Amino acid sequence: MTLKIGSIRLDNPVILAPMAGVSDAPFRRAAKRFGVGLTVSEMIASKAMVRAHSKTLRMSAPVQDGVEAVQIVGCEADVMGDAARMNEQRGAALIDINMGCPAKKIIRGEAGAALMKDEVLAGRIMESVVRAVSLPVTVKMRLGWDESCINAPRLARIAQESGVAMITVHGRTRAQFYGGQADWDRIGEVKRAVGIPVIANGDVTTLKRAHEILDRSQADGVMIGRGAYGRPWFPGHVAHYLKTGECLPELDPAQRLAVLMDHVEDILDHYGERAGVPLARKHIAWYSSGLPGSAQFRGELMRQSEPDALRGKLQSFWAQACDRLAA
Repeated sequence: MTLKIGSIRLDNPVILAPMAGVSDAPFRRAAKRFGVGLTVSEMIASKAMVRAHSKTLRMSAPVQDGVEAVQIVGCEADVMGDAARMNEQRGAALIDINMGCPAKKIIRGEAGAALMKDEVLAGRIMESVVRAVSLPVTVKMRLGWDESCINAPRLARIAQESGVAMITVHGRTRAQFYGGQADWDRIGEVKRAVGIPVIANGDVTTLKRAHEILDRSQADGVMIGRGAYGRPWFPGHVAHYLKTGECLPELDPAQRLAVLMDHVEDILDHYGERAGVPLARKHIAWYSSGLPGSAQFRGELMRQSEPDALRGKLQSFWAQACDRLAA
């Protein structure tokens, strides 16, 4: 299975979701090694991008070796266009517009999922971004603001008319945040409303669920977010499954540790030791989920502030966990 987005053709239709504080460059690099079709940057504030804020520029720097999208968020059409143009100049392959973030801070700024309540403004932003770049432009949205306002099919048609090349739909409303169940059937309503590719997102945590979301929505591909926490290999496994029908086994603890150690070193190298250790602790906690003694380990982990101590604690825990599993 391949996926065509405007002028770009992906090897497979599996996309790593943009996740604030998660899908940074080290995480995207880890996922790419396992064969995900497309990665998307963390959400980039358009105003901060245009002001050339150093942290924002680092967040938006594309990772090499594979197609990568940069996601921008904001509520001013001209600023969003300027931010898109800057990201094109910096090497992005696609520009994604965030119209789905439910966070209160983003909603207060009338951006993210708030744009679903203002279809006129949403249309102006999409048109501005499409005009600003020669790259394919995509949009990530939700089903609507709440159950009384399920307008994703209508907004998808506006996106298509604006020149957007692909739409991703998270099968929840903004009111749901991440609670309840994602409604995969309603994603299908968006697919039937437009002629451009539609990507299904929400609750894809197993290979079986990846197949189910595509079967029920008839979407052109799948986006994986929280299902990849501590499992950067999972999107690649989904891609393999959709292509071949073969279920690759979950990594065993030793294999998981090898991926994790590479990931930790990449984090420390990318951010520096002082900033990297707290970020590494978060990912280590996710990787350790399900291993014997992981709850106690996570408590001890949060007290480690030095890289060598962190590495030592991680390796000793993993050895003990493997011994307990083998007993």
